[in-house]
Amino acid sequence: MAQYQVPQFIEVEDKIFGPLTLKQFIYLAGGGGVCLMFFTLLPLWLTFILGVPVLMFSAALAFYKVNGRPFVVAIEHATSYFFGTKLYLWKQRPITPTEVSAATQPPVAPVPKLSQSKLKDLSWSLNIKDRTQLGLGHTERTGFEV
Repeated sequence: MAQYQVPQFIEVEDKIFGPLTLKQFIYLAGGGGVCLMFFTLLPLWLTFILGVPVLMFSAALAFYKVNGRPFVVAIEHATSYFFGTKLYLWKQRPITPTEVSAATQPPVAPVPKLSQSKLKDLSWSLNIKDRTQLGLGHTERTGFEV
């Protein structure tokens, strides 16, 4: 049976210019070219003011990664978010008076009448009221209530 070589590290780009990949070299060369244009066309103090951000941006394009992805991808996603269309799904609807009155009134749970003694009936009805407010639905009397 023949054995075949399986390629490994296929997501790693080849280093073409020393320790730099082709993309990294192009980003750095572009930033250096823009700084060279600033140096030849502008006064020295303005060259430093404009050249430092350009060099930092080109270095970020070449080397910086956001969440393990290249900085170029983050810039691409940011520009598509800021300039692209946005879809908002939530729409506020006006509240009608029947919804307001229904929302303010608590649900009324029926409490059955028992006739052993007033104190036991009162404690049982308070126990039922607490259970309905907690969301417990079992309201039958077992005889062990206080």
